[in-house]
Amino acid sequence: MASRLWACAGARVFLGSGNHHQLSRAAMTLSPVDALVYTMVVTAVSDTDVSDGELDRFAALIGRWPVFAGFDTARLPEVASRCVEQLNMGGLDALLAEIADTLEPRLQETAYALAVEVATVDLRLNQEELRLLEMIRDAFSIDRLTTAALETSARIRHRRL
Repeated sequence: MASRLWACAGARVFLGSGNHHQLSRAAMTLSPVDALVYTMVVTAVSDTDVSDGELDRFAALIGRWPVFAGFDTARLPEVASRCVEQLNMGGLDALLAEIADTLEPRLQETAYALAVEVATVDLRLNQEELRLLEMIRDAFSIDRLTTAALETSARIRHRRL
């Protein structure tokens, strides 16, 4: 599954504003669950080095978190592919704005938690991942206290002896 899922995700995610075209609403109608998956995909490809740990975490989150109840995992490669395609077409800022518009505030916090889970799985965050988390926080208007709590919680869960 991992090779099928990420075969389409070989693109580098540009973490800055640029001269990206706005995604049209008609071209991108997301369900809340797909928006959550998009958030995880963007996080995983942010440094183009998608590790086995990130892929394992991705599958575990979808399999265990109640918010994904009823999500057909056979759709995962299709959703990931659409995410990367839309990212390449419209840019990161437009994609994050669309995700934010799709998710109600409590699910925006869930999306940020998912991004942190994917980013922290290898216990180190590179500059691209840190910048992406900052951009997600800003796009979703999540306060710093909440993001700090989510980040600390993820770090603790991933800690090893």
